[in-house]
Amino acid sequence: MEVQTRVDVFEDIFLVFLGLGTLVGVVVIAYTLYNAYKYRDSGEVDDDEDLPTLGELPTGGKGGKKLFLSFGLSAIIVISLVIWTYGMLLYVEDGPDNNPEDAIEMEIEGWAFGWDFYYDNGIETTNDMVIPADEPIWIEVTSTDVWHTFGISDLRVKADSIPGEYDDTWFVAEEPGEHVAECFELCGVGHSDMDADVTVLPPEEYEEWVDEQLTLTITLEDENEERVTDGFEVALEHQENDEFDEDLSFTYADDEFENGSITIDEIEQGGPYDVTISSTDDEFDDVEDSIDFTGPTDETFTLELSDGEDDNDEDEETDDDTDDEETDDESTDDEEQSDDGGDDE
Repeated sequence: MEVQTRVDVFEDIFLVFLGLGTLVGVVVIAYTLYNAYKYRDSGEVDDDEDLPTLGELPTGGKGGKKLFLSFGLSAIIVISLVIWTYGMLLYVEDGPDNNPEDAIEMEIEGWAFGWDFYYDNGIETTNDMVIPADEPIWIEVTSTDVWHTFGISDLRVKADSIPGEYDDTWFVAEEPGEHVAECFELCGVGHSDMDADVTVLPPEEYEEWVDEQLTLTITLEDENEERVTDGFEVALEHQENDEFDEDLSFTYADDEFENGSITIDEIEQGGPYDVTISSTDDEFDDVEDSIDFTGPTDETFTLELSDGEDDNDEDEETDDDTDDEETDDESTDDEEQSDDGGDDE
């Protein structure tokens, strides 16, 4: 997708003004030199030449047509230039196609002394901005403490970072590469080190990076830290599910786990998720928890035996104790009988 960048727009405006100014300058200077040469004083006067006398105002010639023509052409050129420039500046303000759906959107928060990046798909990074090449990037910049200014000099990007306010802008990185985002507002002792890495990737590599960030691994263990392999079902649901067009709820059965663990890479929206782990055979207590899925996440949940299982274990232990006591009593009776027999002899 070929998109005209803000840098391209300002370069076009500069070149147009430079070219038009050069053309006007050449015409004016050339016409001035022509008239200076044509009407130079040679010291000779023709007999039929009508020269004004001292104090007489010149009447000009041809009713001032040259004057009106020059003013008319100048007005047309200036008005056309103003309209064209205003349209180009509106493009800079509104962006390509007025913020299309396929543009990358993110919120940037400045803090003393670093930058947090919040992507519209739920990914969060600190001091590390990763974007695709040749695609519009819309940013909304604010601050959590004092005044900062977010800027990427190589990409001609700058936006104020002010607490309680949001400054919107956009840019396009045309080529993959490495850049640095800096703070351009003196904000404290760590101002000079308030930098963030900006990595511009080819679109295919950027999609791979997004997939890596939105990878969730869930592992289930029992109280003895042994993997639980069956008898459960795991459900995930985004806490703001109603705000999205798609349904961000997912369910996974035990046969989709491998040795009690599953790696999920089909979720395309990060953020806070509610996790519900249900026992299908009532062996374990249900688990309700939440995870903050904003990057590569690896979570381990412990399943506790249900109360019924504990009661059965206690009953089995009680039965075993009773059997042991009965066995001990029988042994004691046998010993007493043996002692009685010895005494009779």
